[in-house]
Amino acid sequence: MRDRPATVEDVHAIAASMPHVTRVEGPKAGNPIYQVGGKSFVFFRTPRPDAVDPDTGEKYPDVIVLWVESEDDKLALTQDPDSPFFTTDHFNGHLSVLVRACRLGEVSLSEVRELIQDAWLSRASKRRAQQWLAEQNG
Repeated sequence: MRDRPATVEDVHAIAASMPHVTRVEGPKAGNPIYQVGGKSFVFFRTPRPDAVDPDTGEKYPDVIVLWVESEDDKLALTQDPDSPFFTTDHFNGHLSVLVRACRLGEVSLSEVRELIQDAWLSRASKRRAQQWLAEQNG
């Protein structure tokens, strides 16, 4: 089966399909937040002053935050200036990367699936993570 570009709908479907996931809405704007064990692993961010269009200064309305396992993983995704993944000073020291929904098509469905699964693994309890991994390798 041929891989295809990822979509926002894929992000929702993959995040929701992981075990023990709850989808909550942000308190101010109702933005979707996916959590495992009360810990966010994917969330759709409201426009913020730290993520803006460099030409217009307009706040990006479509930023998605994905947790990562390590600072090395974060750097691997964000150090290429052509990558759709980025970070801001607000996220210094935070194990997550940002991506604009309008740029998800630059990433394959399989890569987005792997990133979301890794995000879930980084936030799930050790027991849940081990159980899920055993099921995948079984």
